[in-house]
Amino acid sequence: MSQSNDKKEIILIGSGIMSATLGTLIKQLNPDWNIKVFERLESPGQESSDAWNNAGTGHSALCELNYTPEMADGSLDISKAVKINEQYQISKQFWAFLVEQGMLETPEKFIKLVPHLSFVEGEKNVEFLKKRIEALAENPLFEGMEFADDYETLKEWIPLMMEDREPGQSIAATKIDTGTDVNFGALSRKLFSLMEEQGVEMHYKHAVENFKKLDNGKWQVEVEDLATGKKEFHISDFVFIGAGGYSLPLLQKTGIEESKNIGGFPVGGMFLVCSDEEIVDKHDAKVYGKAKIGAPPMSVPHLDTRYIDGEKSLLFGPFAGFSPKFLKTGSNMDLISSVKPYNVLTMLSAGAKELGLTKYLIQQVLLSNEDRMEELREFIPSAKLEDWTLTVAGQRVQVIKDTDEKGKGTLQFGTEVITSSDGTVAALLGASPGASVSVEVMLDILKRCFPEDYGSWEDKIKEMVPSYGIKLSEHPEKFEEIHDHTSKLLKLYSDEDSVLLS
Repeated sequence: MSQSNDKKEIILIGSGIMSATLGTLIKQLNPDWNIKVFERLESPGQESSDAWNNAGTGHSALCELNYTPEMADGSLDISKAVKINEQYQISKQFWAFLVEQGMLETPEKFIKLVPHLSFVEGEKNVEFLKKRIEALAENPLFEGMEFADDYETLKEWIPLMMEDREPGQSIAATKIDTGTDVNFGALSRKLFSLMEEQGVEMHYKHAVENFKKLDNGKWQVEVEDLATGKKEFHISDFVFIGAGGYSLPLLQKTGIEESKNIGGFPVGGMFLVCSDEEIVDKHDAKVYGKAKIGAPPMSVPHLDTRYIDGEKSLLFGPFAGFSPKFLKTGSNMDLISSVKPYNVLTMLSAGAKELGLTKYLIQQVLLSNEDRMEELREFIPSAKLEDWTLTVAGQRVQVIKDTDEKGKGTLQFGTEVITSSDGTVAALLGASPGASVSVEVMLDILKRCFPEDYGSWEDKIKEMVPSYGIKLSEHPEKFEEIHDHTSKLLKLYSDEDSVLLS
């Protein structure tokens, strides 16, 4: 790529939190670059980032048990939990910087303080939870986490979950009050509004159809105006594909070598939702359980307090469903169309290796409403069917790729970043913890794709993200300083006595 004094043309595909974050970063680091955003829907943040299509957990491994796996010798590996927590701290610092600069107003409309709890049943799982808090206790990122296995404390922490639950059961929970609920749809819309003020061109109801690499190294991007049916052609130095589940088909259309031997398998999500104020008011937490034996990580059950458009709701799930669509608003041909001669072996290998996932999805699709309620009653024994409605959430496309460690057709459950060797294309695939770690992931893309510019940006990056280049887990005083500063700016503490904001 050329030097930063050249005015670059940037195209961002998709208007979710990833494109919003990347565009905002670029405008801070090099405001002279031209940015165009193409979105097939009528407004931003309506697919994976939408509040009803996204769990809204500020993923920082405070409660997600799958981020601290138990090893063969019985010890716990906390490295992933620490990494994800540090990545989320980067996101919060960037948002706080934008608030401090007056560019992002009313943070309480997209982020709120909500306690994060882990909840388990059975003696073996209780022992696992004890080991987990012991492993995390000395790390400053997890300071303040409490453990309880007595009925009265749990009744205080999670009163709704303890209704009609008999004393004497083998249950336990950990609780930490610094967790957050994030409306990534609202945040995306705020960031795009800021970008428009900075001269970014937003093109809604525009679908990217194809790509052509030109002799001068630039990309010609073919776009259809869905309102008129007209074809448009735009020239770009750099293309970012952040189109949620549809990123894979678009990446394939670029023809870059890095798009080969990658497939995707769509998994739909559903939640049970309660809006009854009396019930909702009894619960104020995000409570994550442990996935059942044989179930994939994405199936971890959780009971979430959510704030959406100013209203407090309660969500339980996720329940998986199958649809061949790669987007909630996608086509039934998406899955079939994504199978190519160069990835068919990868896809077939995954089918042979992931029989457990296939079985799980079949079981989930066959669940009745009463079956789902029985799963909910493991969390809320007193739950009644008439108080809950089933809501279809977003589609997630799980990445399938060939790896050195596990061979062909390995299903990936995290966030995958693909960049071309010349740095002119980047794409984001996969799912959780994606939205929560968007700032770190987008900084990584900038470093990969603009190596000649990145060095000159580092001072500005450190201004926006004070912990940049520092492992906060190894610097407790720095973490405390940054945590207090970002919490006040994001209104996660009150100024008077650091009590939780309502």
